[in-house]
Amino acid sequence: MQLDDQKASGNVEDRRGARLVGGGLGIGGVVIAVIAYFLGFDPGTAINVAEQVTAQRETREVPRGAPADQMGQFVAKVLGSTEVVWGKVFQQSNSQYRPPTLVLYDGQVRSACGMGQSAMGPFYCAGDQKLYIDLAFFRDLQARFQAPGDFAQAYVIAHEVGHHVQNLTGAFEKAAAARGRASKADNNRASVRMELQADCYAGVWGHHAGTMKQLDAGDIAEALNAATAIGDDRLQKQTQGRVVPESFTHGTSEQRVRWFKRGMDSGRPKDCDTFSGSAP
Repeated sequence: MQLDDQKASGNVEDRRGARLVGGGLGIGGVVIAVIAYFLGFDPGTAINVAEQVTAQRETREVPRGAPADQMGQFVAKVLGSTEVVWGKVFQQSNSQYRPPTLVLYDGQVRSACGMGQSAMGPFYCAGDQKLYIDLAFFRDLQARFQAPGDFAQAYVIAHEVGHHVQNLTGAFEKAAAARGRASKADNNRASVRMELQADCYAGVWGHHAGTMKQLDAGDIAEALNAATAIGDDRLQKQTQGRVVPESFTHGTSEQRVRWFKRGMDSGRPKDCDTFSGSAP
């Protein structure tokens, strides 16, 4: 990616190195976290591990603003790019974009949704409008999932920002209202549609990042490779040796690639309606 001219976002909380005092996960919580890691983080279900954690507090004041280290600068600039793009997109529909805060952390983190664990992967919490990333996930993205590249990492950030866009546009509220009235299978299908829309929104950002000359040759292929690597079907095959479609929460590799490409090709959020039709 070409981000030298991109201003780094100041909407970053750097909690790396902050030690949490008190609390801890039980064995059941660890199991849930590991499962969530392999299936992709579902803020509607996996974060319920918070019920097994006692109150915790951080041992130092949390710095705000773009970090000085290389990876901190990278994620802050990607976040800044998403702020520019979504700011313009919202302005075109006569509304105002309220950017989220990106939280960097090590190991575990406290959020308005409860305690998050690095094993869960990156996640967005609608309760505090923050997205949480342990940068160790990017190492796993390359080593474990065979999805290297800076644009693959940027896609992960843009996907979580996509959830923030859903929150701002009311999709999160609608999903939460329907969750209690639906069966587990229906909730899983709704989760897939939410995740695929976030993938499409990541593609919308990618489209506009391209018009801003921020993409290199091969960047799109990196994102498509990442989307393929974290499809439910591929992850289930790798971790349990079989595929259970009714348990999907994020979509197949084919679906994730298709919806990212749709957003990437058009650059229009209106083309990201994953909720219409019998199947996304």
